[in-house]
Amino acid sequence: MTVLFGTSIPVGQANAVATGPGPGAGTDTSTGDSRTSARAGQTPAAAATRRPSEGSVHSWDLSTGVDGPGTRFVTFLSGCPLTCLYCHNPDTMRMRNGKRTSADAVIAEARKYTRFISASGGGATISGGEPLLQPVFAGELLHRMKNDLGLHTALDTSGFLGARATDALLRDVDLVLLDIKSWDRETYKKVTGRPLEPTLDFARRLADQGKEVHLRFVLVPGLTDARENVEGVASFAATLGNVSRVDVLPFHTLGESKWQALDMPFTLHDTPSPTAGQVAEAKSVFAAHGLKAV
Repeated sequence: MTVLFGTSIPVGQANAVATGPGPGAGTDTSTGDSRTSARAGQTPAAAATRRPSEGSVHSWDLSTGVDGPGTRFVTFLSGCPLTCLYCHNPDTMRMRNGKRTSADAVIAEARKYTRFISASGGGATISGGEPLLQPVFAGELLHRMKNDLGLHTALDTSGFLGARATDALLRDVDLVLLDIKSWDRETYKKVTGRPLEPTLDFARRLADQGKEVHLRFVLVPGLTDARENVEGVASFAATLGNVSRVDVLPFHTLGESKWQALDMPFTLHDTPSPTAGQVAEAKSVFAAHGLKAV
């Protein structure tokens, strides 16, 4: 269950609801001029652009429960190459729906909460959308969250664009929240509009690097819940050796109103949420392969 400390804050409204210096303030009393700090903390990829790192940001939030351990500062980047049928944030699918925002602005906002976050054993998560659609910006944020703010970092990704994650970016990632939405290739294509193989390739690469992974699997009755489909995901995950947790997430229709607001058809309107028994059965499949399923 997710407990939100305040609602998700669109970046354009941050100054109106936040206390203290606004995002992107020119001077930070703990680090001196923020532009100097940004240059010192840039990732190699961002430094190569020879300009301040910017990206399209949908919103940021403080949350506890599903975005990694502890209370976390979650930055939602805009844009995603997948069109998942059950996406609960369809407003993040298009990059143009975000606001052009500097890394300085995001770091300045996150800095306000670092003591509280650290005390909870939390950290920072870069989510979306799909953050690897903006790999330079995502890498810059991960690097500065980890090195400037001293926070545990997590990358929330479908893995489809995993090839865009450089080794330098991954060095600044403590945990990857990786979605494997189906094992059956046809079902995966139906759910996401994309092929599965890039995600599996990325999962293997993370395993080769010994990067900790929390795997997430959405259980959709009549779509992803076939026993052989769950078994396929579980069997693959068990071969990796770096999956410390599997989140079996029950499908829900809570995002349907967002689809309607965007005048987009929500094709799973009549699909029920799985029963407690169905969720427990899926978890038992993962557990049978020696994986911790929650």
